Amino acid sequence: MIDTEARLDQLRGAMPPRPHNARTIAALTANPACVRRAVLDAAGVDKPRLAATAGFPAPFGQSQFAITRGTAFEAQVKASGCAELLRLLRDTLSLPIPEVAYADLEDIGGNTSLPVRHTRTRQLLTRTAASGEDAGTLFDHPLLTLEVGGRVAYLEPDLIAFRLHDRFHVVEVKSFAVIDGQADPDKVAAAAIQSAVYVLAMRQLVAETGAGPPDMVADEVILVCPENFANRPVAALLDVRKQLTVLRRQLSRMALIADLVVAFPPGVTFDLQLDADGVAHRPADELADALGVFPARYSPECLGSCELCRFCREEARGTTAALGRAVRDELGGIEYVDTAVRLADGDLQPGTGSDDAAVLLRAAAGLRTECIAGLRAETTEAAG
Repeated sequence: MIDTEARLDQLRGAMPPRPHNARTIAALTANPACVRRAVLDAAGVDKPRLAATAGFPAPFGQSQFAITRGTAFEAQVKASGCAELLRLLRDTLSLPIPEVAYADLEDIGGNTSLPVRHTRTRQLLTRTAASGEDAGTLFDHPLLTLEVGGRVAYLEPDLIAFRLHDRFHVVEVKSFAVIDGQADPDKVAAAAIQSAVYVLAMRQLVAETGAGPPDMVADEVILVCPENFANRPVAALLDVRKQLTVLRRQLSRMALIADLVVAFPPGVTFDLQLDADGVAHRPADELADALGVFPARYSPECLGSCELCRFCREEARGTTAALGRAVRDELGGIEYVDTAVRLADGDLQPGTGSDDAAVLLRAAAGLRTECIAGLRAETTEAAG
């Protein structure tokens, strides 16, 4: 019998595990076939520090200014028992909320431990669902759980959930601006998939406690953002049904971590060997060798969602995967760009399973030759 937890602890090393949140789960589901990321996330490895120590620091991250601005905006929305939020719900969205009960679940009698907060969240949500009353009940920072890759992950959502007409709603507070009624589509899409994570986790809680059917949690999220160039908040309903479908499908496809850890050798570890000052002393080549044990599924989309993207891009250099999923799928069975070029030029005969790809490549090469020849002829004619 393999002790999965012990294997994951060994993989992570001496550092405490990094907890999942909606952002990491949303990013994880963007590439469910990547074994490397699934194992590292399950073990709670500090991927940003790992990437930096390996010599490939992550190219993205939220600035301290953005974090401070987001925290200040959330505090404004939630001030005085969520008075500003209630105004939005009543006035902007015309929701009838005659009475409100407010519960702050970020601190339970001075105890901020995850198990205590989650237990209290379950108690309050279950009691509210069974009350039969149509009173709006606000939950500030409820702690939810969601099973990811065979393990239960705690979620510390930056949200408020409330009950209205026997349904729970998720309220997501974001600091990106809505200008003239329009917001950045990429940021809205990111907020939608993160909100879907919360909705799915809340539906799981409702189902586990027997408090009601899963659809007691609405699939319309209330998104609160600053309007125009001021900090005045505005609210809108965001339908996350599509994101919920994608999230369920991709989470179900993820291989169980217990099955994955069987494959790695007992001595593999990503322990960064931190000294008393928190400085890592693990050689970069050792980390690279350890990472190479687990197969990755790199694509250019990883550059916006995974901290190890630069390492995996370097590793995938010269492969068709580095050109994108569409190219890799079209050239199924052809792993390297050099092989594809030789097939296109006719210098290499296709092997078993690569006949169709070879036909496409040679047709594309022919079109390219014709286009270049036509362009040269036009240039020569214009010069004459």
